[in-house]
Parts: sequence; C-alpha cells; structure tokens
Amino acid sequence: MKLLKNIFILIWKTWFYCWVLFTIVPILPLLFVLFIKEKWYPLFFKVAAAWAKTVMFVMGFKPVIEGSEKIDKTKSYLFCPNHTSMIDIMLMFALSKNPFVFVGKKELAKIPVFGYVFKKSSIMVDRSSRESSRKAFEDAKNKLAQGRSVCIFPEGGVPDESILLDSFKSGAFRMAIEHKIPIVPISFFDSKKRFSYTFFSGSPGKLRVKIHDIISTENYTMEDKNKLKNKTYDILFQSLTEDLAKQKNIS
Repeated sequence: MKLLKNIFILIWKTWFYCWVLFTIVPILPLLFVLFIKEKWYPLFFKVAAAWAKTVMFVMGFKPVIEGSEKIDKTKSYLFCPNHTSMIDIMLMFALSKNPFVFVGKKELAKIPVFGYVFKKSSIMVDRSSRESSRKAFEDAKNKLAQGRSVCIFPEGGVPDESILLDSFKSGAFRMAIEHKIPIVPISFFDSKKRFSYTFFSGSPGKLRVKIHDIISTENYTMEDKNKLKNKTYDILFQSLTEDLAKQKNIS
C-alpha cells in the first residue's frame, strides 16, 4: 500500500514540475516583452495569476480564502504570510488582486526557467550578505513608492517542517513603518500538508488561507519595530496553533 502511494506521489509531483516548466516556456516571449517597462508590471501580474491558478487546478488544489474582502485593490500593502512550501508563491499570486512583488532568496533564481521569471519579476536577496539585504530593501521601498504592494515571507525562508512558525526577521517591519504601509498577516494552513519539501508526501485537496485584519502602521515609530513584529507573529502563531489543534480533534 505504501509503495502504491509513493508511486502515485512520484507521478503526481513529476506532473507538477512538468506543468510548471511547460506552461512557462510558451509564454516566455510575452514575459520578455512585459519585463521591458515597469508600467507593464500589472499586466505581467495578471498573466502570473492565471498561470498560478492553472497549475493549482491541474494539481487538484482548491484555494479556500477567508477574509479577502478586507483588501482594497487600489492600495499598497505589505503582505506577510507564513512559508512552508513552493506552492506558497503560486497561492499568493492566485489570492491577491493587488499587483505585488516578492522579496525572495537568491537560490530561487537557480531553478531552471521558473528561476529566470522569478528573478526578473521579484527582488532577490542574499540573506548572508548585509549589502544584498540593504539593496533588496531599497528596491522594495522603490516599488512601494510606485504604488506596488510587496510580499515578504517574514521567517526569511522555509523553516524545518517540525517548526510551526519560525522567528521573524525585522526588515519587513522596519520598511512598513518607514513608509507607513499597512501590514496584512496571512495564514497558510495546508501548504505543508499538500506539497512539502519532503518528496514522498502531499496530496491534492483544499488550500485554506486566512487573511487577517490589516495592521495599520500609522502610529508606529522605528522604536516600535519589535512590537509590530511581535504583533504580526502572534497573530499568525495563534491562528496556526488553533487550526492545528482543531485538525487533531477532527482526526
């Protein structure tokens, strides 16, 4: 039985990587054009969202989003979701109507084809380099000044699967205070279960998402940076803990 399950997962995950590759390649000429001018980024975002929804559909993932009505698509936000899976990127593209740019680790740029697109459309950062981190946040501030939203996984990467929510880095909250950009905490409940980095694991199913109440940064100063960081962390940690307990009770 376990052998059959592993064969299914092998085929299913191979199916995922094939879809990612063979759906990006045909639209690369269009993406090359859209990368030429900054003002065309919203159109790129629509293409990326359609691509993300297509991949999730063929993989059998069904996003179930709670709280999306809180987001004003005419405003800029700093989106702060927890990070557990590669599909978090696609899920963010699918759920947001606000064109945003990712701040992502430079290792993603090494993924064939997908890495090129991610590098051209996102802000890459080498977290081991202070200069790279400084430049990344300068780039992010420029995007915010242009009216874009920014998405940062505040854990700084994908933590070990045994960790429910890793500690947060401070950069995102410093930037939010400096530009008075509201923060949107987002809980991804099922990404780890559905498509973790452990190869022989995962399954099709619902991807439940909760968009929490927006945190205004108007009354925060740089001295409150850790207070804002801890508030955002507590919101996500509480929601993930409560959901984990609920799922254990159900099972």
